[in-house]
Amino acid sequence: MAKRVPASEKTSDQIEDLLAAGVSGEKDIRSELIRLGMRKIVEEALEAEVEARLGRGYYGREGDGRGYRNGYRTARLKSAEGPIDFGVPQVSDLGEPYRSRIREVIGGRSQMLEELATEMFARGLSTRNIEALFSDEAGKSLLPRTAVSEITERLWEEYEAFATRDLSEHKLLYLFVDGVAERLRPGQRREAVLCAWGIDEDGRKVLIHLSPGTKEDTESCRAFFEDLKRRGLADPLLVVTDGAPGLIRAVEECFPRSHRQRCLAHRLRNLQSKVPETSWAEVRVAARAAYEAPSLAVAEVLRNEFVRRFETELPSAVKCFLDDFAACTAQLRFPIGHRKVIRTTNLLERLFLEERRRTKTIPNAFGEKAMLKLMYGAVLRASDRWRGIKVSAFERRQCEAIRDELDRRHHQEHVVKPEESRNVKRPRRAG
Repeated sequence: MAKRVPASEKTSDQIEDLLAAGVSGEKDIRSELIRLGMRKIVEEALEAEVEARLGRGYYGREGDGRGYRNGYRTARLKSAEGPIDFGVPQVSDLGEPYRSRIREVIGGRSQMLEELATEMFARGLSTRNIEALFSDEAGKSLLPRTAVSEITERLWEEYEAFATRDLSEHKLLYLFVDGVAERLRPGQRREAVLCAWGIDEDGRKVLIHLSPGTKEDTESCRAFFEDLKRRGLADPLLVVTDGAPGLIRAVEECFPRSHRQRCLAHRLRNLQSKVPETSWAEVRVAARAAYEAPSLAVAEVLRNEFVRRFETELPSAVKCFLDDFAACTAQLRFPIGHRKVIRTTNLLERLFLEERRRTKTIPNAFGEKAMLKLMYGAVLRASDRWRGIKVSAFERRQCEAIRDELDRRHHQEHVVKPEESRNVKRPRRAG
């Protein structure tokens, strides 16, 4: 006989499955996660209410011996995300009909429940918010405080499921990586949190990973990428980063079959710091013309023209402009319709504007878990607004040709040359 499990555990399994699968077709992962989050909160609260009434846990046999669980029946809650079915635990043999006070109060609080479910994937639910939802008209909590705490503690499992899921199904064309400095521990210095997202072969944008406590040095970034590859992520065609030296070295080591693009938004900010304000407009136009040229050949011509115009007056700006120029123009190898999207990491910076406003207001109120949930939630809530890119049949063939070229280059550099070097006959030493 199959072992019975609480309805909330089945919902948790569905959440884990959804996080593992990511976005499938036109399915909106954000909407489905919020629906499952609302269902999970209600089911765990109903189960805690029954546990408090019977005086024993789901599998427990202690208590006063009166009443026993009698399965579940399905109820429905209306919400902005659509109707939500949830499991209602049934209780028998109490001497009187069992009446759930929680069911009586949640019907008119679907908006509050939806907000809490969103926070579930952002920074976790506070005990105060849970108690406010499951309170009667007089403000008295319908759940024991221990039950409320247990519900909030389980939320960390949702982030862990996301951070350890298999990535082999994501066939990425483009991978974007950037770090955000956040105060993960109250009173301590800010630490980098690395975020990776990508664009797959169908043009969909997908959040790949969010990892705390990295320093953006080579060792930390290498560990971040090795974790992605260990979980099945294959080399993308292009990896887009800022100019952090450790991050760049780690990309070149861990993704030998990928081109590297330097974020042009970061590069232009670097360049602006080398130029007098009165000259910036002219320098900016000339730099962007080269970086965003129609082809690599034209970019080279415009690069030389930039040097000729400014090398005498602005030598430090010219040095900055030329630094890593090949990586600044790597996006010119790719389909024209993709270039505007793949030349910067701006998506991440826009996503965390809301999160930064919160942490500035109460800068020492967040620990590592809370901050990660907040950051993850910021990305998650914005994912329904992420617009993918169109990948036409012709652009798909272009990308396939780039992949073939990268594979040949990798084969020549790491297979052919070492083999040739072993076959070279060395002259014998005299005597």
